[in-house]
Amino acid sequence: MSVKLEVAGLDKTYGSGRMAVYAVKDANFTVEEGQFIAVVGPSGSGKTTLLSMLGGLLTPTRGVIVVNGNQVEKLSPRERQEYRRDHVGFVFQSNNLLPFLTARENLLLMNQIGPGDRHIMSERADRLIKEMGLMPRAHALATELSGGEKQRVAIARALMRDPDIVLADEPTANLDSELGRHVVESLVTSVKGRNKIGIMVTHDLNMAALTDGILQMRDGRLSNTILKETLATPKIQ
Repeated sequence: MSVKLEVAGLDKTYGSGRMAVYAVKDANFTVEEGQFIAVVGPSGSGKTTLLSMLGGLLTPTRGVIVVNGNQVEKLSPRERQEYRRDHVGFVFQSNNLLPFLTARENLLLMNQIGPGDRHIMSERADRLIKEMGLMPRAHALATELSGGEKQRVAIARALMRDPDIVLADEPTANLDSELGRHVVESLVTSVKGRNKIGIMVTHDLNMAALTDGILQMRDGRLSNTILKETLATPKIQ
């Protein structure tokens, strides 16, 4: 089944009347399978709020989020939980690994949050560890991993349930530029190689330049056009 994300007239408002604050205002865009885009903008521009609505963590005040023909904002609480579990992979600024588990065990933990064949999940964990270049560190505790290794484990964990969409919120904020670039390249390659959809929120234009296109966000509003020429441009200094 092909994957498609459609967003139309999306708002998130806090408060009402004269006290209303628009965190996201009239967002409209479409992302197809095999595409990885970045949403860039200054702190407080609404990027994380947008990502949270796409992932079913926040309910929009108005507007539509359609994934594979299903309207996310109309899902019941139980259906929304299943949507997050089975269709969305999250990569956060803080890797949120369990420190007393190994890299591989942190991945296998995803088998416990929902239905799934344990043998298939075990094979998938091994494949993802190899794909992320973590074979020598598979049995190292999370506390023994470097920052870049932890984020690669976090990416692998996000892919463990084979989600349709991967949402990354400032995944390189705690890394230096070289490690950050390696992490984003791993993320983009993994998502596009699986023909899924990837959306990364970042304030770093160098990281955004590694994606298929950029949506710019300021004061809750997105630019109307995804900049498709991003990959052909020189690295932004």
